[in-house]
Amino acid sequence: MLLIKNGRVVDPANDLDLITDLWVADGHIAALGADLHKQADQVIDASGFIVCPGLIDMHVHLREPGEEWKEDIESGSRAAVAGGVTSICCMPNTGPHIDHAGIARQIIERSRQVGLCHVHPIGAVSKNLEGKTLTEMRELSRHGCVAFSDDGMPIWHAGVMRKALEYAASFDFLIIQHAEEQMLTKGGAMNEGWISTQLGVTGMPSEGEDSMIARDIMLAKRADARYHVAHISTEGGVELVRQARAKGLKVTTEAAPHHFALTEEAVLGYNADAKMSPPLRTEADRLAVINGLRDGTIEVIATDHAPHHDDDKQCGLSCAAFGIVGLETLLPLALELERSGVLTLSALIATMTCNPARLLKLNSGTLSVGAEADICIFDPKETWLLDRNKLFSKGKNTPWHGKTMTGRVTHTLKAGAVVFSHGVLHA
Repeated sequence: MLLIKNGRVVDPANDLDLITDLWVADGHIAALGADLHKQADQVIDASGFIVCPGLIDMHVHLREPGEEWKEDIESGSRAAVAGGVTSICCMPNTGPHIDHAGIARQIIERSRQVGLCHVHPIGAVSKNLEGKTLTEMRELSRHGCVAFSDDGMPIWHAGVMRKALEYAASFDFLIIQHAEEQMLTKGGAMNEGWISTQLGVTGMPSEGEDSMIARDIMLAKRADARYHVAHISTEGGVELVRQARAKGLKVTTEAAPHHFALTEEAVLGYNADAKMSPPLRTEADRLAVINGLRDGTIEVIATDHAPHHDDDKQCGLSCAAFGIVGLETLLPLALELERSGVLTLSALIATMTCNPARLLKLNSGTLSVGAEADICIFDPKETWLLDRNKLFSKGKNTPWHGKTMTGRVTHTLKAGAVVFSHGVLHA
C-alpha cells in the first residue's frame, strides 16, 4: 500500500480541498484521511505540495502514425507525465488519419505498450479530413475514440457539419471544431492587425474564427447536439459561446494556455515559436479568454500540444509550421490564473481534470475511493528555468525557452505506480 502523506488534496469532482493523507492500493484510491492505522509499504511525503487527480489534456497532437520524427506516442507520453498529465486525447491529423478503426486500435495498443499514461484517440469527422464524407463514427467509438474532430482542418462544409452534428446527437458524441473560415484566413501567419502590418505579414482576422463558431452554433441548436470549440482565441468567439450556453445549448469550449498568457506581440522579431493556429491575438482577446474562464464560459484548459522538427520552424515566419509544445508547461502557466485571482485552485484544477472527463465521458479526473489512482503531485511555489533542450517532447518549439516558470510537478502516478518523480521517468 502506498501512502501520500500530508499533502493538500484537491479533488474538484468531490468538492474536496484539505490537508490529509491519500492511500493507494492495487492501483486504486483506497482511502483518504490521516491516522487510519494502515500499514504503508511506500510513503511519499507531500508536505507543502498539492495532490490532485492526474491532469487530462483533451487536445494533443502525437504525430504517430506518420510523422514520428516530430513526436511519437512514447515521447509524447513522456512529456505528458513530466507535466502531470495522465490522460491525453490525440487529434486525428496523423498520416494515415484516425478515420478508421484500425488506426484507433493501433494507437491504443501502442500506448499500452509504453504504459506511461492513458491515450484516447479522437476520431476524424470526415474521411481524410477533407470535410466531404463522414467517417463511421459509431465504429470508431466502439474501438476507443472518445470524440470526433477534423482538428488541423476545420469542418468547412456546412452540410457536412450539419450531418455530423445530427448523427453525433443520436449517440451523444462530442463534435470538436477547429473554428476557422479559411476563405478569410488562407495564407495568414499571425493575427491580422497593426503588428502584422508592421511586420509585413499576411494576417488571420478574428472574424475567421467568429463566423465559423456562429454558423456551427446555429447548426448545433437545430441538431440538439454537443458541440465543442477547440482552442478559442477571440473576444467575439467567447461571447458567442457565452450566449449559446445562456440559451441552454450544448455548447462548450476550451482555452489553450498560450491564448491567455500571450498576445500577438510575442511574434515581434518574426518569432516562429509564437506562430500557431488560431494565432495569438490582441490584449482584448486575451482578457476575454481570461474572463471566459473566470465566469465558466470556458470549462476546459487544453494545450493543443503541437510538436514540430526544428526545420519546420527555422524557415521564416510565413513558411514556418503552426503550433507549439505545451504538455510540460501546462501546469505552471495555468497556475498563474490562480495566483492572479482569476480562479480558485479547485476551479483551476477542475478545468484540467473532472471537466474534460465529463465532456469525454472518461472514468478519470477524480480521487474518489475506488477510482483508478491517476495522481499528480506538484509544488506550486517551485521556480525553474525552462530549457527547450531538456524537454521530454521531441518538439522544442516553445516561446517560453529561457523563461522562469513557477509551479513544478514532483510526482505523477498512473494506476498507483509512480511513472515520474523529481525529473526522472520510471517506465
